[in-house]
Amino acid sequence: MIEIIQADITALAIDAIVNAANETLLGGGGVDGAIHRAAGPRLLDACRAILEVRPGVRCPTGEARITPGFDLPARHVIHTVGPVWHGGDHREPELLAACHRNTLTLARERAIDSIAFPAISCGVYGYPRDAAAGVALSALAEEQHRVRTPHRIILCAFDAGMAEAWRRAAERLHVAVAGSEQ
Repeated sequence: MIEIIQADITALAIDAIVNAANETLLGGGGVDGAIHRAAGPRLLDACRAILEVRPGVRCPTGEARITPGFDLPARHVIHTVGPVWHGGDHREPELLAACHRNTLTLARERAIDSIAFPAISCGVYGYPRDAAAGVALSALAEEQHRVRTPHRIILCAFDAGMAEAWRRAAERLHVAVAGSEQ
């Protein structure tokens, strides 16, 4: 089952939280900055240790990397880089879906049973909430039906507007979700 909650993702005591990172993995604003601050300086050190695939890029858009959670209640952080919105004609839906699929692949490889996703690309990357919610719900539901782990998938909204966007998308796509507030 997919859950929708409104909470601070950095406070969740689960197996893994997902970081909406940038390609450098060296921190930034929004949820990325909040996760780096809450995890402590060892997270930055762990991210620096991830090999660059090209200069300045440790995680290309659509891919995912994993680190320990350090000072977070979550055991792991899975970093993924969502697309910047350019109107929807530059592979944005495909890349956003890849973020969710590749994150779940890493979670399965590490036997992660509970994972929380933020609203990837919906902050400074400008992806419209309703469009992003549909892509995320479709990708997660498809992956969950294909392989049943992780058992607990949480969509963790920072604000009520994003939680409602996910609920509307779930209804529109006929995806069963549980909604609770934390």
